This record gives sequence, structure tokens and C-alpha cells, in this order.
Amino acid sequence: MDSDRIKKEVKYRTARSGGAGGQHVNKVETKVELLFDIAGSTALEEKEKALLREKLSKKINKRGEISVVSQEKRTQILNRGVALRKFLKLIDKALKPEKKRRYKPIKANPKARLERKRRLSEKKAARRKPEI
Repeated sequence: MDSDRIKKEVKYRTARSGGAGGQHVNKVETKVELLFDIAGSTALEEKEKALLREKLSKKINKRGEISVVSQEKRTQILNRGVALRKFLKLIDKALKPEKKRRYKPIKANPKARLERKRRLSEKKAARRKPEI
């Protein structure tokens, strides 16, 4: 993933924002929505696009765009920066491979552990209804 190329493919949409701003708040559009078209991206490989579609399905709209909104700052420029940072962090996290969990054997007596497991299994089996 090339973040510089991705930044060039990002589109912004603005709207009036709620929150702080006083009289100024009703005059300017400080809320920023960042849109990124996954299918039309040249910065991502097909594997990466499929991974993003799978992992970020809740953030993708009907047109197949990832949407990130920021309205926490008082200016559009600051909100653009916040939205871009959120977006890049989201992409990095989605494309990072998940660590595989590895079994770590305990150092205590393995026979005692297996015995405890067997007893617990028998206890649970006794609770089940007998099969006919």
C-alpha cells in the first residue's frame, strides 16, 4: 500500500457541522466526509481491495466507497487532517495480517492437566440427555 498514492485518490465532501462555533457555525461548512473508491483505486492491489471490502464492510456505502467523517474541529482544514489520519489508520489496521495464536504448553504437570480435563469432560457429559 502506497499512502501517497492513496492520498491522491481521496475525495472530500463538506457540510455544516454541529457543535462549537457560536454564530459562525451556521455560516461555514466545517464537517468533512472523506470518500475513497475502493474499486477505482490504482494504489491498491486486488488482494488488498478484497481484504478492505471484507474487513471494512460497515464503513463502505452503496457506491463502494469507504466513508470517514470528522467534525470535531472548528475549521475545515483541521477536520480534513483528522479525517485523513483516521482513514490511513483504518486502512493500515485492515491490511495488517492478523497474528496467529500459538498454543503455549503450560509448565505444570501435564498429567494433572489432562486428568482435570477428563474429569470436567465427564461432568459435562453427565449433564447431557442420553441419546436414544
